[in-house]
Amino acid sequence: MGRYADVEGDGIPYRTIPGDGLPSYFTRGSGHNAKAQYSERPDDYVDNMDRLARKFETARKVVPAPVVETVPDAKIGIIAYGTTHWAITESRDQLREETDVKTSYYRLRAYPFNESLNAFIDAHERVYIVEQNRDAQMRQLMKLELTPERLMKLRSVLHYSGLPIDARSVTDDILSQEGFEVAKKTVRAGDVAGGGMTGGE
Repeated sequence: MGRYADVEGDGIPYRTIPGDGLPSYFTRGSGHNAKAQYSERPDDYVDNMDRLARKFETARKVVPAPVVETVPDAKIGIIAYGTTHWAITESRDQLREETDVKTSYYRLRAYPFNESLNAFIDAHERVYIVEQNRDAQMRQLMKLELTPERLMKLRSVLHYSGLPIDARSVTDDILSQEGFEVAKKTVRAGDVAGGGMTGGE
């Protein structure tokens, strides 16, 4: 597959693909210049790295947008993604009906993040990131981009017991961090031997 110059400046070069009548060939991922010619020149490598950074910024504008539900007067926001969605939907009902805790919801559908993430965090006093992951990897990604003021609002709800995530676990964890007494302790970091991913989000 041939790669040509980044004509439009969006970080995405034109390419030749089978069937377009142009010759196809392969080059190393980073060892080429803007004309797809093999290169070990440092300036060509820097150009490639800078182009990839532009490509990442372009991706922010074209990846699937998050689904955001903002509730008036809600001080708490919830961020989640993937199959966690259904547990979040039920948990929000539990929080509202059992303790009158209103929540807004930011359902991530792609990475990299766009500007709406900042706006969502700014609109709430505390934001819970619900993940089926021991190491809070999504929160770690946010740490790379958010300001210290926004980072201070983030809290983790982690579920990695090996069982499917359920609404009650999410609800109890959020209530516990909000200062409510809960009947059953939620599994949290350090409570289970091992760790890592429990199976896809």
